[in-house]
Amino acid sequence: MLSRTADNLFWMARHIERAENIARVLDVAHRTSLLPRDVEGTEAYLWYAPLNITGCASGYEEKHGLARADAVTHYMALDPDNPSSIYSCLKLARENARTARSAITSEMWEIINATWLELNRLSNQMDNEKYANFFDWVKDRSHLFRGVTLGTIIKDIALSFIKLGTFLERADNTARLLDVKYHILLTEKENVGSSADYYQWGSLLKSVSAFEAYRKIYRDVISPLRVAELLILRDDMPRSLHACMNEVEAALIEINGSAGKEARRSAGELHAALHFGRIEDIFEEGLHEYLTHFLGQTYSLSQNIRDAYLARQDRFETLPIRSAVQTQQQT
Repeated sequence: MLSRTADNLFWMARHIERAENIARVLDVAHRTSLLPRDVEGTEAYLWYAPLNITGCASGYEEKHGLARADAVTHYMALDPDNPSSIYSCLKLARENARTARSAITSEMWEIINATWLELNRLSNQMDNEKYANFFDWVKDRSHLFRGVTLGTIIKDIALSFIKLGTFLERADNTARLLDVKYHILLTEKENVGSSADYYQWGSLLKSVSAFEAYRKIYRDVISPLRVAELLILRDDMPRSLHACMNEVEAALIEINGSAGKEARRSAGELHAALHFGRIEDIFEEGLHEYLTHFLGQTYSLSQNIRDAYLARQDRFETLPIRSAVQTQQQT
């Protein structure tokens, strides 16, 4: 396969997954905003969370200043000037799909193209009351694309690059969501164990479609340690770090290019740490430190994949993450 084709397939999948993840982040922010809060300046404090998860804070501040619900929602959902907005992600996914048209099925192209056309129609009639349905629509289109992909494409190297982009992006997003919950959404110790704390953890689980899985596995009240275990170490949870790295390592083994030795080594190291890890050791190290280290490792892995397989060496888009300390100082 040409490196340019591999690049387009990788980024097509990654941008679709990113659009879905941003919809999930905004959905949980809207759910959390409905909870009663009595802290001065909490709107800005709350709405910096999705900006920091996605690395959009600096761009937003330059354009809008203080974080507000309506401005943050539009900036992250439909602003064409934001390269990480849902609008921009779906636009780039379509462009990559069009360039790699010969490597994907007609059904895959029709789903992406129809999604883009429908997005342009929806964006012209969006208001605050319609955003909840819009987030569900984005998630549904992403699910539809993955289902059509698995149901129509030949299981060859093209599918491996699609999986690689999908699960690298998913692992990155899960780590960011979990980190921000610990260090931005709930910094006041007196809130631990409160009803607000319960609903925030519940919203986090729902944002990664893990609420029912948590109830089925643990059959108990929601606790931070078990949530972290579910989203980091459980390989039967589809959006956990462990499950994502299972898929990334398998995809790299299937690609098996001679130039990808370092990428396979990095993926194997990450996978082994998750496979044999214990949640007690992670908390002893510090969850924020662990997740920050994981994000650094996935960034290095992404660079190794770029160097080994992808065409555009000067265009490797990643989402920066800002520390909780920076966010608290801003608010």
